[in-house]
Amino acid sequence: MNDRSGLSGRQRAALIVGAIVVLIVAYVLIQGSSDDDKDNAATPAAQTTQSAPSTTSTPSTSTDEAPAEPAVPTVRVVDAKPQGGVKKLDFDKGDQIRFKVVSDTADEIHVHGYDLMKDVEKGGSVSFSFKGSIDGRFVVELEDHGEQIAELDVAP
Repeated sequence: MNDRSGLSGRQRAALIVGAIVVLIVAYVLIQGSSDDDKDNAATPAAQTTQSAPSTTSTPSTSTDEAPAEPAVPTVRVVDAKPQGGVKKLDFDKGDQIRFKVVSDTADEIHVHGYDLMKDVEKGGSVSFSFKGSIDGRFVVELEDHGEQIAELDVAP
């Protein structure tokens, strides 16, 4: 074929195929940077091209883990009583047990069974973090007031 551009039919076809490949790669890169699930559906060649967006998803994973920290259960104590009743704390044996006590009453917080004790000041807070090495049901109480504020269940 002879046309004004001076390109043969094969050259035109190669240019069109090249343009399509560039558009597909650009589309995959754009989709991969906005949705991590799209990375899994991409072809292996496209996944190789996406190594940079994949590393940017690593911080988003750690950011997903960062909000998990505020999810630490909090027991609120008002007038030496657990606000909303005795708080249920459920963990599995071997878990890292974490919880926080915020209190308007000064007292000693005692985790029975594990024999962990921490003083909390009036208007203060204390945090507990320990390995769940003993399974069972344990009382968490305001020691001096003799008031149960939480029930710690560690499943086998």
